[in-house]
Amino acid sequence: MYFKRKAYDELLKWKKNYADRYAVLLEGARRVGKSTIAKTFARNEYDTYILIDFAEAGEAIRDCFDDIANLNIFFLRLQAETGVTLHVHKSVIIFDEVQLFPKARQAIKYLVKDGRYHYIETGSLISIRKNVKDILIPSEEMKIPVYPMDYEEFCLATGENYALLKSVFDLNRPIGQATNRKLMRDLRIYMAVGGMPQAVEAFTEGRNFAEIDQVKRQIIGLYQDDFKKIDPSGRISAMYQSIPAQLSKDQNRYRISAATGRKSSRDAELLYDLVDSKTVLISYNTTDPRVSLSLTKDPESYKLYLSDTGLFVTLMFMDRPAVENELYAKLLSDKLPANLGYLYENLVAQMLASAGRELYYHTWEKENSTHYYEIDFLISEGTKISAIEVKSSGVGKHESITEFKKRFSGNVKDCYLLSQKDTGIDGDLKMKPLYLTPFLL
Repeated sequence: MYFKRKAYDELLKWKKNYADRYAVLLEGARRVGKSTIAKTFARNEYDTYILIDFAEAGEAIRDCFDDIANLNIFFLRLQAETGVTLHVHKSVIIFDEVQLFPKARQAIKYLVKDGRYHYIETGSLISIRKNVKDILIPSEEMKIPVYPMDYEEFCLATGENYALLKSVFDLNRPIGQATNRKLMRDLRIYMAVGGMPQAVEAFTEGRNFAEIDQVKRQIIGLYQDDFKKIDPSGRISAMYQSIPAQLSKDQNRYRISAATGRKSSRDAELLYDLVDSKTVLISYNTTDPRVSLSLTKDPESYKLYLSDTGLFVTLMFMDRPAVENELYAKLLSDKLPANLGYLYENLVAQMLASAGRELYYHTWEKENSTHYYEIDFLISEGTKISAIEVKSSGVGKHESITEFKKRFSGNVKDCYLLSQKDTGIDGDLKMKPLYLTPFLL
């Protein structure tokens, strides 16, 4: 099943404006839909296409790249091996899972310069050292990130009225308890299912949550296999599995040693490989929000989130043989324990990242206390910044964001408190329900 994806629209822009000068690389985690998007685009927008899946390509196809110095022979061999006729300026060649055959990625420079055809690459773990150590990365390559399906894509796939949410946001007034409850329940369905296309497909087919959970477990299993190939010691796997537990402790940063049991000189390298897998999102603590967030980030102080909140839900309960429908029923009815606020925090992180935003937060010590203030997320708004605090249920106390507004009043544009409650306002603090997060951008 194919779902409408925003990356398809980005490919249309690439084909119109850049395809004669650049190949395009669809980059993202495994199973986010990169290959499906590429194949659908090639089928719809070109006369013919050749798909080379390097996870399955045999020696005959791989040997074609030995003739890259003579492109006439290369294209003839490629057409003979695949049985597809290429048409100049009307055909595209897809290098699927290109990280598995770096020689093909290096060939992009010469293929694009030749100009006869267009080229789409898909890849995960694309910058891992073993995948790039012996090749020259082509400058004739532009990247389009592919994320798990965002909330708008999920609503399109499931028939929900996403446009209604924009109207609710523009109204900027409470919509009433009953309607707000319904819209929050819809959002919790997205949290439970997540944005991995296989899980969304299972949901649209009417499968129960135990079956959907099994789909997500299989995806997590694939990720774990990938991590072990990169790091046989298992430390990257431990770092990934530790994310829900570390967020639940409400610490001001992620600690690799808490996941792996020891400090290592390779910690920074392992972190880079984990982040590069695109299975996680990294949020850096910025030390001075009055300056550029990226320039004042502390590389030693960061938090990790999962790139898909649906996988986050499954990973939280991986110690059970399977997540029962009862557990999902509690999530949908908002009857999970109140201390699961970090689940909503992960949701907001995913929404911000899928909108193309880098993630930043800010902490500072309270006077005469061992505790600290913390702002969950910061967003650059021109020369100003906006601050976001996330609550799991009610608005409760919001001391941190109040103090942040006082501390950086000259630099702050807006302060938002996101929760399950209806739209409201408390002085300068704008209270919004979590389902309106995408429109804050």
